[in-house]
Amino acid sequence: MKLCRFGPLDQETPGLIDDAGILRSLAGVLPDITAAHLSPEQLNTLRAINPNTLPVVSEAPRYGIPFSGAGKYICIGLNYRDHAEEAGLPLPSEPIVFMKAISALTGPSDGI
Repeated sequence: MKLCRFGPLDQETPGLIDDAGILRSLAGVLPDITAAHLSPEQLNTLRAINPNTLPVVSEAPRYGIPFSGAGKYICIGLNYRDHAEEAGLPLPSEPIVFMKAISALTGPSDGI
């Protein structure tokens, strides 16, 4: 089971991609996918749903950001050796932490 959000920008609805790769709508089960829906308890509730009971999404939709309500976007820089070598920088002794604006979050096929 893979969770997703699909539909027009800023109008995404929750979905589930089943083991056969079929997109199914979760709109009748959840209003949206937020961080609260990603807790172990909520994920167990979603796992208990039989995907075959969910409506199939027949059109090829736009996929959005996988969950809504992100308050901040924290990144770790130079977090693997190849990246540091590509940048010509020494491997850091501690993580390099930085933030990006949440407007930087996009769906997988959206423009940047």
